[in-house]
Amino acid sequence: ISMPCRFRQPETRLNKSKRKYPIMGNQIIIIENSNAWIEGNAVQQLKTTAKLPHIQRVAGMPDLHAGRGYPIGAAFFSVGHFYPALIGNDIGCGMAFWQTNLAAHKAKTGKLVKQLGSIDAPLGEDWQARINELLPQHPFQAALGTIGGGNHFAELQAVDTVYAPDSLPAAFNPQCLQLLVHSGSRGLGQQILRRHVDKFSHAGLPENTPEAAAYLAEHDAALDFARANRRLIAERMLARWGADGACLLDVHHNFLQSVQIDNQTGWLHRKGVTPSDCGLVVIPGSRGDYSYLVRPIVDNAAIALFSLAHGAGRKWQRGECKARLSHKFSADSLRQTVFGSAVVCADKALIFEEAPQAYKKIDSVIAALRDFGLIEPVARMKPVLTYKTAGGCAD
Repeated sequence: ISMPCRFRQPETRLNKSKRKYPIMGNQIIIIENSNAWIEGNAVQQLKTTAKLPHIQRVAGMPDLHAGRGYPIGAAFFSVGHFYPALIGNDIGCGMAFWQTNLAAHKAKTGKLVKQLGSIDAPLGEDWQARINELLPQHPFQAALGTIGGGNHFAELQAVDTVYAPDSLPAAFNPQCLQLLVHSGSRGLGQQILRRHVDKFSHAGLPENTPEAAAYLAEHDAALDFARANRRLIAERMLARWGADGACLLDVHHNFLQSVQIDNQTGWLHRKGVTPSDCGLVVIPGSRGDYSYLVRPIVDNAAIALFSLAHGAGRKWQRGECKARLSHKFSADSLRQTVFGSAVVCADKALIFEEAPQAYKKIDSVIAALRDFGLIEPVARMKPVLTYKTAGGCAD
């Protein structure tokens, strides 16, 4: 079983690769192929961000898409200075992948949905002892065990294909369902970023200053919160199903790490990317697409700043999704996928914003990563039940 990855460990070494890759200028690389479409606005944001002072190298993933000022799906390496705004407001957003003991061949989606009910509200008093074990007396305790809005979700999955059985975790059981939880630090990360931006705007912080140390302490606390949140979400869902589970991996997608690259010690900012220095990781598609368990190929990881895509990546901006889809699909029809899986989403705006059609095909993302020699697919899962909100989610 892969242990949870710990971050900001010093002296992670990223050496130059001898292979030739398409580089934009002398510091930007985009991991793409002819089938991995990336919007021009996202590429422009990547180029603009690469021009920030102290930024040395930038790597865009095949799921690269435009964000609010900075692109999502990219890693940035800086020296002597780091930028909290690049990490964003959901510090520690990431994914936990659990093995359940729910037999796949016995899974009845309707029954699973009914048993689960709503997990939008705060955990009850009966969970307080468990919460205190993980994060005692935390001011954001009420948010623990809740998914949130946006692209966050929890999904039961069934194994579709195993490509590399020898690479599977020891506890992985293809006869049972897996549970993927995607969430982060909830309002805590937003509060940290808001405080920082109000004081320093987007100028970032010089390293080895009291201000930098203060941000890093809050950043690390948010990582711990996000990991605890994903664990409590999984445990809460398993309890509703009367099931047991084991966490196979847990990785962050938005975080800052102290590293050494090309003999320079600096700061690796990951914004919506999966680390490739933590063992096996999951790269999911949309709720109507496959998810892949992959093994990073460490020998080639340097070219992508030890990072991988964290999902399929958006094709459409949220505001345009309903106009594009509502004449073809009703909200109810979008609550079932081409796999026959169920989608629990009572938010009528979110059901369109997070529709599979709004995302790239995951196979094109996986193919681009494979073409660059960055991953080996280990297994492919298909969705059974995707939970977004039963009607009470908060961003």
